[in-house]
Amino acid sequence: MENSSEIVFVLQGLNETRTNKHIYFVVTLLGYLFTIFVNLTLIMTIILEKMLHEPMFIFLCSLCINGLVGASSFYPKLLLDLLSDVHVISYAACMIQLFIGYSYVFCEFTMLTVMAYDRYVAICKPLNYHSIITPRTVVKLLILTWLFSLCESIIGLNLTLRLPLCGFHIEKLYCTNWPVVKLSCVDTTINNIYGYILTFSHVSQAVLILISYVNIIKASIRSPADRNKFMQTCLPHLISLTNFTITLVFDVMYDRYGSSSRLQNFRTFLALEYLVVPPLLNPLIYGLKMNQIRRRIFRIFRFRVSALK
Repeated sequence: MENSSEIVFVLQGLNETRTNKHIYFVVTLLGYLFTIFVNLTLIMTIILEKMLHEPMFIFLCSLCINGLVGASSFYPKLLLDLLSDVHVISYAACMIQLFIGYSYVFCEFTMLTVMAYDRYVAICKPLNYHSIITPRTVVKLLILTWLFSLCESIIGLNLTLRLPLCGFHIEKLYCTNWPVVKLSCVDTTINNIYGYILTFSHVSQAVLILISYVNIIKASIRSPADRNKFMQTCLPHLISLTNFTITLVFDVMYDRYGSSSRLQNFRTFLALEYLVVPPLLNPLIYGLKMNQIRRRIFRIFRFRVSALK
């Protein structure tokens, strides 16, 4: 294999945008700026409003921070590629993008699992909620979520870094693990085994979420108050989880088993969806659906407008 500092990957997937690349650039830039705006609005609202310093909102704040990380690992490079006729990325930049993308995906899934646990305790064990979800527990869950995700990402990155490469065309808009691993000249059994371990780990999380929601739905039937709490706090979580899980699973399966010459537009959509939609969708659905956040956002904006007059 060549010296890693000399390797340049060719990214594929933007070939069909050449005729309207400036339009795509403007739309992408506006999407990125709006994603930053809605996430920062929600984050700052939760930080500034003491009434929102509750576990559910703190976890939501962490989810939005992770969304910003994921979006920022993807949008800047895409914007540069839309202005260029040559879509390439250095080995080092590819590995950085791969690592951040890894971390975003793992943290998103683990944070959604933690949020499901929080809602389970809040609805199924309301009298014990504050004794179970204490400030110390919240801190531990946040640290565990981020450290667990970073450890998964570091291991995955190191397994990829050790591989000698015999190809340099990545069949995607950006660097992810499996398209890079497929370029290896040597056996990738260890990478495959680690992939199965990650799959088992996060499928286990999905099972825990499913069990939590079976119990949440049973508990929500008991009273109008519980049903209202479910609609206010659990429905946005279910929308986020379903959207993220379905698109991620399809993208991973297509990377591994799909044909690179078929359904290119559909493949590009899958590659974009779980990086573009969740960071944009999460703050919007939580901000619009949860009364506590919506009221405080409107109050902050009214105050800012009044101050400018």
